Amino acid sequence: MPNPYFKFKQFTVYHDRCAMKVGTDGVLLGAWAQVDNARRVLDVGTGTGLIALMTAQRSQAHIMGIDIDEKAVGQAEENVKASPWKERISICRKDVMQMCREVDGTFDAIVSNPPYFVENVHCPDARRNVARHTGDLTFGELLAAVERLLSEDGTFSVIIPTDAADDFISLAAGKHLYPNRKTLIHTKPDAVPKRVLLAFGRQICACATEDLVVELERHVYSPAYIRLTKEFYLNM
Repeated sequence: MPNPYFKFKQFTVYHDRCAMKVGTDGVLLGAWAQVDNARRVLDVGTGTGLIALMTAQRSQAHIMGIDIDEKAVGQAEENVKASPWKERISICRKDVMQMCREVDGTFDAIVSNPPYFVENVHCPDARRNVARHTGDLTFGELLAAVERLLSEDGTFSVIIPTDAADDFISLAAGKHLYPNRKTLIHTKPDAVPKRVLLAFGRQICACATEDLVVELERHVYSPAYIRLTKEFYLNM
């Protein structure tokens, strides 16, 4: 039976009731996103609460995690309550499109590991479909919400499939959001990057681009990946 939790250095994430489990994508985004000086952070599609917890460890910000999955919200709330940062993190069952109609310009940083599979063949698990496919939250809708909710000097950070990056960047430009950081994720040194980390702001500027290799070989992590995640993983 799979382990119902994942233990990090300063917190533990239970994920047995969540459609999407703790994975490398979330850890990468939680460690990479620019949140150091943020006062208020929004985690869109918080799931287990992993990225919200990582953000709390890395900053002094007040963090709101939102999700539409009732079971995920319940488990994220439990994970937060058991953490050292329960006073700075709130978890809400809320649709980001509903939220962006209620408030604007509120968050210094927004992070999201969004649903990204757009193919027609869905898996049998309806909750997993919502977590993994864009049918319930398109990239365009996500970016429209970010445009409204992000402060003037704020940063929006996201992890998506590399082959969707050009379209995502184009859609973002239509919302006056422009990339300023880009990291291509390679699972192995010779592997084509399947994921990309992107950061956006409201100002047009040069976009710094880097490559990050996760593993040199199976279970042998690269120095760059260790540097990025060593404050979180127990074995780093």
